Amino acid sequence: MDFIKFDKSNCKNCYKCIRHCPVKSIRFSGNLASVVMDECILCGQCYVVCPQNAKKIVDETEIVGVMLKESSPVYASVAPSFPAYFKGKSMKAFQIALKKLGFADVEETALGATLVKTEYERLTNLGELDVIITSCCHTINLLVEKYYPSLVGCLAPVMTPMRAHYTDLKRRHPNAKFVFIGPCLSKKDEANKDGIDATLTFDEISSMLLAAGITIGDEKDDGEAGLARLFPTNGGVLSTMQNRNPNYTYFSVDGIENCKNVLNDIAAGGLHKCFIEMSSCPGSCAGGPIMQKAHNNPLRNYHAVTTFAGDSDFSIEQPELKYIAADYVGEATHRIMPSESIIAEILKKMGKTKPEDELNCGTCGYDTCREKAIAVYQGKADYTMCLPHLMEKSERFANNILDNTPNGIMVVNDSFEIQQINSSALRMLNINTRTDVLGEQIVRIIDPTPFFDVMVNGKRVDNKRDYYPECGKFLELTIVHDRVSNQAIAIFRDVTDEENAKRNKEKFSRQTVETADKVVDKQMRIVQEIASLLGETAAETKIALTKLKESIANEDE
Repeated sequence: MDFIKFDKSNCKNCYKCIRHCPVKSIRFSGNLASVVMDECILCGQCYVVCPQNAKKIVDETEIVGVMLKESSPVYASVAPSFPAYFKGKSMKAFQIALKKLGFADVEETALGATLVKTEYERLTNLGELDVIITSCCHTINLLVEKYYPSLVGCLAPVMTPMRAHYTDLKRRHPNAKFVFIGPCLSKKDEANKDGIDATLTFDEISSMLLAAGITIGDEKDDGEAGLARLFPTNGGVLSTMQNRNPNYTYFSVDGIENCKNVLNDIAAGGLHKCFIEMSSCPGSCAGGPIMQKAHNNPLRNYHAVTTFAGDSDFSIEQPELKYIAADYVGEATHRIMPSESIIAEILKKMGKTKPEDELNCGTCGYDTCREKAIAVYQGKADYTMCLPHLMEKSERFANNILDNTPNGIMVVNDSFEIQQINSSALRMLNINTRTDVLGEQIVRIIDPTPFFDVMVNGKRVDNKRDYYPECGKFLELTIVHDRVSNQAIAIFRDVTDEENAKRNKEKFSRQTVETADKVVDKQMRIVQEIASLLGETAAETKIALTKLKESIANEDE
């Protein structure tokens, strides 16, 4: 069963979950993350660190709600880290609130912890085991079973406090249903395996109380305050063990990485005759994933729990060993490992052809590039998760476009400093190399006014043509304002040939018009001269004809 669900719509591929996963049990496929449950130890770190809240713990409030409406009595087992979450509230007040919700009764898981502690004391006093690791933390148990199977014999063969309390309660109330309430994610898996009816996180029980309109009151405790309430603090188990064997060294370790270091030391034969309290969460259960997510105040949490604890053990009958004994079985995860040649081929596809290319930057979530390559082979990662490779690939792609476009492109920041310039722009503006102008003020090479108009005054500059005397060219300028980065992207187009052709055409047109005007003027002069000559000839002809007419008329008389 998957106890962590991923909200695909929220996942932004930041790889923070895989970066913090101590066993790298997260698979990325199709730009979405999912948990590889066979490898997961349910520490909850992916849930804690996810900045987008894309990881959700499986909610069992509906299951418990149905149980509360059925005829069988439902008993709640409340983890002793309770006061770290419900600060200022007593167990009695919490019991009253849960009974209003429908629970038949409410007991403390610390009762089971008392049984477990007593068995730990018996094991150490027997002195038969070399190294004993507490088995209270289900995540630690999973870590040993899956990743250190040779060390399962070091796990104390005792139930966790939750299981011990469940066993004792079922002995007393055979027909009762059992619900564990605590700060832990892995308890859901443990309950699922061991037939426990349901588990709720502190968040889940809070939402149920809120939905029912029930508030936790201010009643004070008047019952027994057991020493086992210290279990959820770092070293808390050891604090309850007053009967110790001097032949053992007792110490505690918390946090998975620290626990792994100790397990490695044990596997290497470096530790003997030790009783080790191991907790997966920093600060133990008081720093569980539910606490880390919204109540991460280690000092206050520790103070709340220790103040809540008593000075002596709860009064509870210790059962026979067979009732709280547990067997842990090594079930090593089967991860197929690639050969060196396959790893080298995968690294090559990520642009890593030599050792110095392996940055081991960890941005993909894996500690080394080789680990990432192995994860790719195992189908848990893909090539695109390598940020430096993607950046180099993107930059190379962008540079290829920029350097091969005929248009000049220049990027200027809000301080009017040149941030990027392509080869076409260098050529157009008569600049030798990029280093000559990168980081320099734009005023050094061209008039900054258009950039000022765009960046400050919000004016648009589209296809603005001007003659640039400093480079002896006509350029057409368009400036785009990228408001997100607050940078101006200038696009230059060399229109010198167009302008020269245009000017030559205009010159030819002027010359043609001038020639036509001259021809027309000349023709007009000729016409006028002809007209003048024609006018004189006509007058002379008219006179001659008049005289001829008069002469003929005189002869007729």
